[in-house]
Amino acid sequence: MRIISGFLKARRFSIPKSFPSRPTTDFAKEGLFNVLEHQMSLFDLEILDLCAGTGNISFEFISREAGKVTAVDSNSNCLRYILKNAIDFKINEEIETIKSDILAFLKRTDRTFDLIFADPPYEYQFHAEIAQIVFDRKLLNENGLLIIEHGRHTKLTELPNFELVRTYGNVYFSFFRLNA
Repeated sequence: MRIISGFLKARRFSIPKSFPSRPTTDFAKEGLFNVLEHQMSLFDLEILDLCAGTGNISFEFISREAGKVTAVDSNSNCLRYILKNAIDFKINEEIETIKSDILAFLKRTDRTFDLIFADPPYEYQFHAEIAQIVFDRKLLNENGLLIIEHGRHTKLTELPNFELVRTYGNVYFSFFRLNA
């Protein structure tokens, strides 16, 4: 994996073979950030990365100086890996890691965010529930954006606040905006 842009551009980090997470491909990540940079300013945001896995997306946001990132994952190995890399990259002050089931976190947090990125396993059956909780609990700030990464079998276009979907190979990103 590599960081595509920003002050950490071209930094690489390798994923252990037995790692319990599927990282977003560089191709899909590059497409995602191209869309984001045309939709909003990526400066000084409060960002939530759900199912943070390798930290790939969190590191990309931090490298682009997008703001503070809260990385949530239920797997302790993933969180240790993220923290180790954050220390190696000297960005550990910009990232907070939280061990939690993502639905439980969304149901109990009292924080709000400018951007929420969720990358649950593609076979996860609760993609729509993520969006419902985010909007029911008003977890996005004004003009906030929710992005859910998913596979081709997941259809989210009929959900409230849906804005658009972008496809990069087998990777789909559904975008939802508060006040859409």
